[in-house]
Amino acid sequence: MPDYERLLAATASIDTPYAIVDEEALWANAADLLARADGTPVRLATKSVRVRSIIKNALTLDGFRGVMTYSLPESVWLADQGVDDILLAYPTVHREALLELAAKDHRLSAITLMVDSVDGIDYIEHVLGTGHPTIKVAIDVDASWRVAGAHLGVRRSPVHSRRDVKKLAQAIVDRPGFDLVGLMFYDAQIAGMPDSSLAVRAVKRRSHAELRRRRKRIVKAVGNLTDLRLVNAGGTGSLHLTGTDPSVTELTAGSGLFSPTLFDGYRAFTPRPAAFFALSVVRKPTRDIATCFSGGYIASGPAGESRVPTPVWPEGLTLLGTEGAGEVQTPVQGPPARQLTIGDRVVFRHAKAGEMCERFDEIAVVTSGGHVVRTPTYRGEGKNFG
Repeated sequence: MPDYERLLAATASIDTPYAIVDEEALWANAADLLARADGTPVRLATKSVRVRSIIKNALTLDGFRGVMTYSLPESVWLADQGVDDILLAYPTVHREALLELAAKDHRLSAITLMVDSVDGIDYIEHVLGTGHPTIKVAIDVDASWRVAGAHLGVRRSPVHSRRDVKKLAQAIVDRPGFDLVGLMFYDAQIAGMPDSSLAVRAVKRRSHAELRRRRKRIVKAVGNLTDLRLVNAGGTGSLHLTGTDPSVTELTAGSGLFSPTLFDGYRAFTPRPAAFFALSVVRKPTRDIATCFSGGYIASGPAGESRVPTPVWPEGLTLLGTEGAGEVQTPVQGPPARQLTIGDRVVFRHAKAGEMCERFDEIAVVTSGGHVVRTPTYRGEGKNFG
């Protein structure tokens, strides 16, 4: 269990609300990610961090290689900051950023765009015109499991079969100004599903086996058309499985660094909670309820209890079912609330990783020695990438 009293003591001079990262737990989680990758390079997912200093420091560790970004403006910014291996995970239609990409050789060298249709290639060419400099691209392959008419996984790419991918790959290879360098397979139905039951674990195993067979055929087919320099796959929750596939050249992870509550239900690994936020008690409406200022940091995804932040210290507090985490106040209840007084601090964990950083200009990184380094988030650097 995290030493919440140590974290709060180190950050006592900082006004709430504020974000905390336990540096010791952060780097222990990084080591665990690399151990589960078992020698396969790990690309760091920036959306799950959104703190440039942590991204930069993680890339110095032997085993991390390059970043996976979520926005082209973000990719251009990171390339200008010296990051030289950037895989954009999503298609883009950002006109200004496409023009900025094409304007500088170091950006073109560093950044690989993601596409999943000929329409996507057409759009890039429409913005840049014919005769634009060569742009590196990768194909996002639908890694979901389609079985008995069901679609298990996220709704991403429209290309699923070997035939689909080969047809798109051929169209890209035949198009001047584009260099097809890679493939990406994000197995959300494996990486993003906690091991909540025997049935779920069985589905994950079967989906992994199907994807492994399909990925091998796709990689071979596309490899006959172009020089594939990367085959990216996996996520924090599936490194130990996906990394065993010889068709995969690199894995992706990011959320595992912070270990938000959505990762508490996995059996294959036990990350250490590393990211928190602290709120102050501003009133006591009853003896058993303490109300904190702010706190409505709801995570994206299907609305529900799993997306709500969790009070974790003092241990035993819960949110009120009628109010939850509020825009400007968050009441908590339980036996420990009786001991809380005005000005006391309550520690919460966010449901997701990097999304927490969209609510704070900086994070307080607490070292093992109890020192605090205050470092800006993307938001604190004036960057909002959507």
